[in-house]
Amino acid sequence: MIVSAIVFTIWVPADVQAEETVPVLADAAIVVDAETGQILYGQNDEAVLGIASMSKMMSEYLLFEAIEEGVVSWDDEYEVTDYSHRISQDLRLSNVPLRRDGSYTMKELYEAMAIYSANAATIGIAETIAGTEKEFVRMMNDKAKEMGIEDAHFVNSTGLNNSFLLGMHPEGTGEDEENTMSARSVAVLTKALLDDYPEILDTAKIPELMFREGTPDQIRMVNWNTMLPGMDHEYEGMDGLKTGTTDFAGHSFAGTAKRDGIRLIAVVMKAVDTEGEGSYKARFDATRALLDHGFGFQETEIMKAGQQFMGQESIPVAKGEKEQVAIAVKEPIRLLAPSSGTYQAELELTEAAPLEATVEEGQLVGKVRVLDSEGSEVEYLKGEKPAAGVEAIETVDRANWFALSMKGAVDFIKGLF
Repeated sequence: MIVSAIVFTIWVPADVQAEETVPVLADAAIVVDAETGQILYGQNDEAVLGIASMSKMMSEYLLFEAIEEGVVSWDDEYEVTDYSHRISQDLRLSNVPLRRDGSYTMKELYEAMAIYSANAATIGIAETIAGTEKEFVRMMNDKAKEMGIEDAHFVNSTGLNNSFLLGMHPEGTGEDEENTMSARSVAVLTKALLDDYPEILDTAKIPELMFREGTPDQIRMVNWNTMLPGMDHEYEGMDGLKTGTTDFAGHSFAGTAKRDGIRLIAVVMKAVDTEGEGSYKARFDATRALLDHGFGFQETEIMKAGQQFMGQESIPVAKGEKEQVAIAVKEPIRLLAPSSGTYQAELELTEAAPLEATVEEGQLVGKVRVLDSEGSEVEYLKGEKPAAGVEAIETVDRANWFALSMKGAVDFIKGLF
């Protein structure tokens, strides 16, 4: 039950103004605050589309989890199988060469996957963790559901079209299937990876690295994310995360950048240029537009911790020593706000007043909902909301039996008149 509301008008200085529109030439796009999951802009972001090698973020997540749980270690050796060897020799694909009789550490395969999007290396990681890629794909789909992602459909560990897997695609999947997900869900996956394993960025931000340096198999791995500092499409603050390209998925990218303490996640899917053609540059141009838009917002405190609602500083208490208990916002409420606008903070009680004594100091009695200038609730990934509890800021003990009896008598007499 909403019992009160207070309106705040936010004016942001001109030098941090956000553009009202975002020129994103892509089938789907989204930009969010990496800390809270607040959606700053979305474009067709719930449409389920191909995700190509952005799939490898789930493979990375499962690898980090397996390392954390002791299932594998960075020094564990992978013995190359016929499957991974044959895929590694396919010059149409992004790969590092794997010898049929060779062995490679998880660290080597991980770096090849994270920097160079190496497909056979990814298969090697999947086989090491799960025994087979089929079992690893099951783990990928299960982990997606655990993350609250309902629209994910993984058919392999790499993001390739199954037709590139030379008839060795995981059992139970179609011979020309691909991994699919919405842009919003890709953002959820990206946020989960950054939240749980932020060390991913230590590798994702490396512009180039030599695989097996000093051996006959050495190969220069240049990061496909050319928005990294010093690369062709460099962007200030960019340090990850994963590109993806197939005919079905087009040119896609899940990127992240940090400026002035604010980290954003931007996802573009099937980006095109002004002529309608997909290209590496098109996906980075679209990402740049999203990030420029997002960095035009600034962190703003809507309500302070301990702040009370004007005209609703307390709520009724039944059978208490006092008839009212004072309430206030438990935690500060912050969000990223655009150049100017009105935000409305509404108090919503968890149960109908009056509360029955005893009411303890610190007892949660409601929450705050934040609405934008159009009256819509500020949107977050997975419906997440910032912590915004409302609590009692004093204790109201239950009245003794004599006081309750006297009050009952007084109320009865008042009722007669």
